[in-house]
Amino acid sequence: MASQTAAGSEDLPPVDIKPLLAKMWPNDSRVTADEIAEAISHFFTNQVTPAQTASLLMALHFTQMDFQPEVLAKCAAAMLKAAAPIPVDELNAVISKRGHKEGDYNGGLCDIVGTGGDSHNTFNISTTASIIGSALILVSKHGNKASTSKSGSADLIAKMQPRAPVVAAVTPENLAKVYAATNYSFLFAPLFHTGMRYVAPIRKQLPWRTIFNNVGPLANPVEAVLECRVIGVGRKDLGPAFAEALRSSGCRKAMIVCGDEDLDELSCAGKSHCWMLKEKTPGGEIYVDNFTVEPSDFGVSTHALTEVSSGKEPEENAAILQRILHGEFPDNDPLVEFVLINAAALFVVSGICEADSSSMGTGDDGKVVTERGPGGQRWKEGVRRAKWAIHSGEAWKQWSAFVDITNELGA
Repeated sequence: MASQTAAGSEDLPPVDIKPLLAKMWPNDSRVTADEIAEAISHFFTNQVTPAQTASLLMALHFTQMDFQPEVLAKCAAAMLKAAAPIPVDELNAVISKRGHKEGDYNGGLCDIVGTGGDSHNTFNISTTASIIGSALILVSKHGNKASTSKSGSADLIAKMQPRAPVVAAVTPENLAKVYAATNYSFLFAPLFHTGMRYVAPIRKQLPWRTIFNNVGPLANPVEAVLECRVIGVGRKDLGPAFAEALRSSGCRKAMIVCGDEDLDELSCAGKSHCWMLKEKTPGGEIYVDNFTVEPSDFGVSTHALTEVSSGKEPEENAAILQRILHGEFPDNDPLVEFVLINAAALFVVSGICEADSSSMGTGDDGKVVTERGPGGQRWKEGVRRAKWAIHSGEAWKQWSAFVDITNELGA
């Protein structure tokens, strides 16, 4: 039944998970990740009662099984299995034509996303970084409306001017058409994870974050064609679990980040913790490298979070985003530098910063910054490329193309 889609859920029999719930307390060690994932798979087909759904979400929260790598990996796989299918062959054909291979970047889709819920209420950093990234790499930004902040990624882009994209036009059927026109796409989670509509009302009634806050960032709908990702987590103890969940699932290019303040992105205020997937040998076994970075490693200044905490409504944040993409703030503006280091991380993880030459003219004749910092990575080169993406107008160009194609498809 787990392979059934939510569309046909009305005809499926109810599933009683009471035996599983009974096993989870007081000794959850008797419960396996497979059992949990199997139960959750029935959430997406509306086969589990609201009471039992809420009970399992609460049990996972209080036993902290939703922090276990195997549970995260298996539940993310179940969520992806229930998602609307994407046209893999068609997408691969478009990617092969459009993707710009450079350095260790193979031209595939990339994502940067945070778990949210860190209570810092900062500006929409990962969304802004994703648009900047699209100047040089193909980006598949997975996002949703706000659940714990004023301005979620979907709320923000819906207020962009002079006109907003039609996110509802980005469907599995239209993805290839979108990427034929632009390097950027925003995947509105409810349109791809359709079965989550049965879980959403229950999550809203619970006062705690649930396993879906952790599983969502691990379940990008275009997983089958995703080359790399940067995921911010709002708790440092989630970093190793996320990294191991990705590694065990076969991911080869990713980095989990957490600001020292338990911030779900690289912090502009000081130290950030990183867990990066790396190859022991080219094409060989993947391991997790743990290190820390600071703003100085990127060649930028340190800024207190109070300087970049927006707490603003989507309309205000959209206006700020537009000004950033038009280069209307100085490069050393605290918010701009916050965005730059996170965009740089996406470039670094994609592998594009490993190129030893560049045709980008940014006032430095496109000279690659080969200096390596923590983790052996070219963080300053990432910032150089992020600045170019803004000042060349290429990031705004890709965003505008995304707006145009979605409005065309939406019409």
